[in-house]
Amino acid sequence: MHQVEPYFNWRGYYVASEDTLSPFYGNEYSEFEFSHAIYNYYIHPQWDSFGSSTLFLKVLYTDYDEGYAIIELIGEWNDAIENDIMRLKREIIERMIEAGIQQFILIGENVLNFHYSDDCYYEEWFDEIEEGWIAMVNFHEHVLKEFQQIHIDHYINMGGELDDIEWRTFQPTHFFKKVSDLITKRLG
Repeated sequence: MHQVEPYFNWRGYYVASEDTLSPFYGNEYSEFEFSHAIYNYYIHPQWDSFGSSTLFLKVLYTDYDEGYAIIELIGEWNDAIENDIMRLKREIIERMIEAGIQQFILIGENVLNFHYSDDCYYEEWFDEIEEGWIAMVNFHEHVLKEFQQIHIDHYINMGGELDDIEWRTFQPTHFFKKVSDLITKRLG
């Protein structure tokens, strides 16, 4: 897992550690010192911690004028033991909402498992972004099934065409437009 890096080709457009509104403003990273691990496996030092021992993330792009953020995730999403959604919501999402973010794209091709608890924090997140939305892109089928079992798909857009977007071929603004068009089509 230590070789799986967060996507870096958008660094010319946005760097979270240089964004004064970002929860990760001022973070410094090493290319050689591995300090984070998921279970017994070290992960690349460019991933950011938000308090979970099994789930890490990277804010790849944020546009405050348009009100959206693109976040890549890695690890095991564990609400049952780690309460990852509470940590994600309190430490990252709430700060982004305060800064005007209303649309969230979560990229989950590196999320290997999901263990559920309840849907309270998902509902709270959904309610706080009145005119916005949350989309899960490229999550594994077995992970999506777990989310759907407890009806998190009532709060987060997932599945269908969102599972097959080759997002790395887009610039961030075009990727957002693609996802936004798919969400608009669903809601229309």
